[in-house]
Amino acid sequence: MFIRLTKEQQETIIADIQRFFYNNRDEDISEFEAERVLDFIKENIAPHIYNAAISDAKYVVERQYASIEDELAALERPINLK
Repeated sequence: MFIRLTKEQQETIIADIQRFFYNNRDEDISEFEAERVLDFIKENIAPHIYNAAISDAKYVVERQYASIEDELAALERPINLK
């Protein structure tokens, strides 16, 4: 999956990964190693998160559409046939 990050975003994420390894595993990892972790996440984990976000967005849009449909139906006026 192609995920475009700005240079600043990538640098922040790499620093976060390095901090995670240091704080949780007592490991100092290099910037290169942190980049490999980021690549793994982007290729293997991010698509699952992305698809879940799309599913959530779809649910919200469907609910909003149903609400609009109900509001429009409420605006309709009966037609008297004689």
